[in-house]
Formats: sequence, structure tokens, C-alpha cells
Amino acid sequence: MAEHPQAPSAKKEPVIRSFHGREFVDNYEWLRQKDAPETRAYLEAENTYTETVMKPLEGMRENIFQEIRSRIKETDMSVPQRMEDYWYYGRTKEGSEYGFSCRVRAAEGKDRWVPPQIPEDGSPAEGEEVLLDLNALAEGEEFFSLGASSITTSGRLLAYSTDTVGDERFELVIKNLETGELLEDRLHNVFYGATWAGEEYLFYTTVDDAWRPDKVWRHRIGTPQEEDVCVYHEPDEKFGVDIGSSRSQKWLMIASASKLTSEVRVCDMSTPEGEFRVLWERESGVEYDVDHAIVGGEDRWLVIHNATGPNSAVAESPITWPLAPLKELHELVPHRDEVRIESIEPYASFLVLGYRRGAIPRTAIMKLSERGYTSFQELEFEEELYSCGASGGPEWEVPFVFISYSSFTVPTQVFQENIATGDRVLVKAQEVRGGYNPQDYTATRLWSTAPDGTKIPVSLIHSADLDLSQGPHPTVLYGYGAYEASRDPGFSVSLLSMMQRGVIFAIAHVRGGGEMGRRWYEEGRLLHKRNTFTDFIAVADDLIAQKITSPETMAAYGGSAGGLLMGAVANMAPDRFCAIHAAVPFVDALTSILKPELPLTVPEWEEWGDPYHDPEVYDYMASYSPYENVSTQNYPDILATTSLNDTRVLYVEPAKWIAKLRDTATGGEFLLKTEMVAGHGGVSGRYQAWRQTAYEYAWLIHKITGVVD
Repeated sequence: MAEHPQAPSAKKEPVIRSFHGREFVDNYEWLRQKDAPETRAYLEAENTYTETVMKPLEGMRENIFQEIRSRIKETDMSVPQRMEDYWYYGRTKEGSEYGFSCRVRAAEGKDRWVPPQIPEDGSPAEGEEVLLDLNALAEGEEFFSLGASSITTSGRLLAYSTDTVGDERFELVIKNLETGELLEDRLHNVFYGATWAGEEYLFYTTVDDAWRPDKVWRHRIGTPQEEDVCVYHEPDEKFGVDIGSSRSQKWLMIASASKLTSEVRVCDMSTPEGEFRVLWERESGVEYDVDHAIVGGEDRWLVIHNATGPNSAVAESPITWPLAPLKELHELVPHRDEVRIESIEPYASFLVLGYRRGAIPRTAIMKLSERGYTSFQELEFEEELYSCGASGGPEWEVPFVFISYSSFTVPTQVFQENIATGDRVLVKAQEVRGGYNPQDYTATRLWSTAPDGTKIPVSLIHSADLDLSQGPHPTVLYGYGAYEASRDPGFSVSLLSMMQRGVIFAIAHVRGGGEMGRRWYEEGRLLHKRNTFTDFIAVADDLIAQKITSPETMAAYGGSAGGLLMGAVANMAPDRFCAIHAAVPFVDALTSILKPELPLTVPEWEEWGDPYHDPEVYDYMASYSPYENVSTQNYPDILATTSLNDTRVLYVEPAKWIAKLRDTATGGEFLLKTEMVAGHGGVSGRYQAWRQTAYEYAWLIHKITGVVD
């Protein structure tokens, strides 16, 4: 590549942070002043520098973008879902950044459950109504995101909300689908989601100054927002709230939850002005979730809870009148050490259980009989690594279930299975254009050993003709490891552009995630957080020891909390990688978690610990926080990407990190790219998103292969 221009140099304005008798000199905290002209000028200078350095990769970026686009069926539609008198679906159109929300009126009689047929050329189905044209809503905006999209059961009113900045505060409006007109109702600064109670009331949430959803409101259609009633306020700063309904549409449900504890309040949907009652008073460390089922003609609560074990159990309880807290829990699915229960969805004639075993997400279905419960039957598939999920959609009395299946090499398939007969038919298969053959690629599972002897699952995805024994091969090692989130097997069109260039995409399923159950999460959080980092390094060492790859041909990649992983690994094991891509990275973790006024900080104390009040936690976080630990050593090349309006991980974290790396490190090329109008998820619009992916992939591929086109 061409000789680089001079990189920007951030000025130093030392600020001393003092806690528990410990002091830290922060030279770049001035970058937190988001609207200051000098901050904007610095970020723009970094963008200009990064774009200049990346210019020789323009050809590869364009090639990868075109490859992604050429493989995707741009004019497509989702599987229609039945709700009352309509089939609802989304569709996309070639050339359009955003999709269309649509519906078709359902037939009656014997064809009641026959979905609409969409013409192969992508033209509208007969009788189609376009409920929302997101392209029209996004017109003239640099950023666009849809928040709520909620329809009354009658199909007459649609509540939807939009964000045109990226800060995840939405404006909500209501559309009369019979006339196409917008009502006068305008709800400002609402959070995600909206829940109808009939056609007279709409429930929604708002956030406090720290971006924590803390209030649930009841809005009466046709009245100003100033008259809305706050039906619940959560005063505990560790907890956030959400409002929804039972699948049966019989109950309104407010969930209040921290990282470790939950509490559910319910109100009869037929009396939306009534009182919300607590089902299970919060107990520290007890997490539970509730839904309503009708079993053998009786109303029951279905409860997932961890009161009898960390991996959770499923229990049921009678619904008492007048409504009272849960008194009796009868076990349906017991706690097991090797199975992590994650969800249960009730329908009129069956239940769907979601869980994971052996680092694989699985699904089981139970038919309900007139006499009550039967037994769960697990859905079985032949592949070693796959993801499976099932749902009946929004309709309560649906006679079938949609089963979604995908793997690292098999594009998503959706089957429709008749509950009564067990007959299963394929209703949609993700189309990959250009002659894709799953046999051309392979996915395998390795197990690496952490320093404490724990076996870490590793997924390797690559071209089938690539011989692992004939390495080293260019490899991208991905990791996350937080919030009990899992990186499950799933097909990615964009990854084909890596693999066709001989790249192995490896996933280190490190502790802090949820792949191996609740214990896996517990061993990678709070005062065990360093396990996440040492697990990742152990995987890298294993891949190098097996000569699958080498430090010269391996890059690391992670985003958000995975960006913290990237920053920690860069400090702890810089010689294992030639490059690191950190997306919206949480790299100034200690500074952020010491600021209770920042978005999400107090709730995060149950994930990372509370360094504000606890000196032991302070010292532990200080030992790994990436910004804190930048040192005078050779680093791999680093690309940090961020968004100015991100409210989850503020842009200032990677900005400070790159500035300090450039001032302190003795080797490495450090790049910062800031999207000036975007949020935590990056740019909006599918073509823009594909270009962003191409941008990042081109950099990674270049670093591990040396190619520029």
C-alpha cells in the first residue's frame, strides 16, 4: 500500500481521576465533549486519515460489496404470519434500502390457513396492502430505524415509532389502516415497543436521563401525551422495565428486571385501567418469566425460573381469583446441569420449549390434550452444528408451528409442521444466488483448553477444499463473551467473501457468553471477567500450536462487549495477532462504569461489578480495562469503528483508546472510523450496511493475506 500520511495527534489535557485512594491520569477525557468544535474536528481528522489509509482497498471493498449483493435475493418476502383476519409479512424490493410491511386479507372456510401466494417477480400479491413503506419514511434522512410496529387485533390501527438520529429515542404515531391517515396522537421520546389494549389504550415505556427504561405509560387514543398515566415507575436504578402482553392476549404484563433479578406485574387485558399486581415479589438473584396458558380448560401460569438451579426450570401454577401472587409451582421441566432453559411459548393446542445443550440451541414441542399436559418431543436434525427455533406466530389458535433451521453452511430453512398430524413441509428456503453449494464449505467444532483446564468450544468455518493440516491459513478469530449472549450456528452470506479467499472464520465461544449454560456466564463476569480474555488467548494459542494459522496470518474481531475483549487481548497478547478490528468497543470500561450518570452504568454493575463503591472491584477492573492498560509495546494493527450517536458504548471510548495507542505504543497502525450520524448498530439501510461490512472485511482480509484487490 502507498505511504501513509501523518496520523492525527490528539492534544493532552490531563485530568486526574481519583477513587479509593487510587489516581489515574487521563489525558484525553476532553474528547467526551461531543458538541465541542475541537472534538468534532478531531473525529473528522481521524476519518480523513483512515479513509486515506484505506484508499488502496477501494477495489476490494467494492468487489466484496458486489459479491454480497449478488448473492442476496434482493426482492424477497418473509413467511406470512396469520393474525385474526389477515396474513402479515415483510418484503424487500431490489434497489430499495428498506423494506415494506404488508398484509393480505385471509380467506375463509377450508382455505383459512392457506397463506397468500406472492408472484415470483416480486410484484405485490393480489389484494396486498402496504402498511408501512420504510423507504418513504426514511426519505431525506441520513439515518433511519423503526422501533415499534404494533397492530390492534382487529387490524384497524397501527402504532409505529421511528428514530432518525441513532440515539434510540423514538417518535410514535398511530395510523388508521382503514383510511391511511395518521391520528393526531404524537408520543415523543418513547423507548422500544408499544402494546395495545383493545383499540382505546396504548402502553409504552420511556427512559430516564441515563437511558434506562424506567416508566410504563398508558395512553388513551385521541388525547395529548401530557394526559398519559404512568402506571408503573421503577425506582431501582439497577432495573429496567418493559410492557407486553401474554401470547393469549388475555393479560398485560410489566417485566422489571436487572441482570440477576426479575419481577412481573399483570393486569387483565379487559380492564386496562385496572391495577397491575405482582406475581412473585422480587428476590435477589431470582430470575423468572411468566406467560399464560390454557391447559385442560383451566387457566395456568407457565413460569421459567432459576429458584431451583442456575440453568432454570419450567413450572406451572393455577391462576387464582381474585388474582393473587404465585402460591404453588408444579414442576414441568426440572433443572438440569447440562441443559439451559431459555424460553417457553404457549399456544391453544401446544407449547414450544427453547433450550440449549452442548452449546447448541434446541427446541421441543408438547401437544396439549383435553386432559392436560403430555410430554415434550425434541426436534432432531443430522448436522453437528446447527440452530433450531420454532414459533406459531402471533395467532393463538394456530394449528401448525414454523420451525426455523440454519447452520454455518446451510442457509435458513423454514418448515411448517402440522401439530395434529406431524406432517412437515418446507415453506421457505433462503436463496443464495450464484450457484451456492453447501458441500463447498464445512464447519467443525474444536475444543481448546483454558489455563484453568476448562474446555472452550471453537467453531471453524471454511471452504471444504481447505486442508487444515496444511497451514498456516489466514484466519479471523471472533469473540464476544458477555451478558450470557451466545454466538450460535447460523448462515452468513457475507462470510462467503472471506471463505472464497481462503480465510477461516473461527468463533471462540468464551466464558461470559451463554453457550454452555449459566455456569459459563457466571465464570466470565464480575471478578471472573479475566477468564473471557484468557479463554480467547488460549484458543488463539491452540490454533497456532496446531499450525492451523499463525500470528502473521490471524486477526481478531469483536464488537461492543466483544470490543472490550479485543482491547484486553491487544494489551495481554499483542503478539498473537497481526490485526484487530474492534467495533463500537467498550474499551474505556472503568471510566464508564464509574459514572452513574451515564447510560446503562448502574444496571451494568451486576455484570462488571461496582467499582464506584467497592475498591476490590475497582482494582480488578483497572487490571484489565483496555484504555487503562495501554503500554509501551508493539501492538497489532487496529481498526476501531464507532458511531457518534451511540448511547450504549459512547464514541469517546474508542476515540480515547486510539489516541492513547498512537501516543504510547511502539508499533502498530491505529485507525478510527466514526459514523457521524448513526447509533450502536452502525449505519442504517441494507446497502449501507453491506458497504460497512465490505469495508471491515476488506481491511481484515488485507491484513491476513496481504492482497489489496
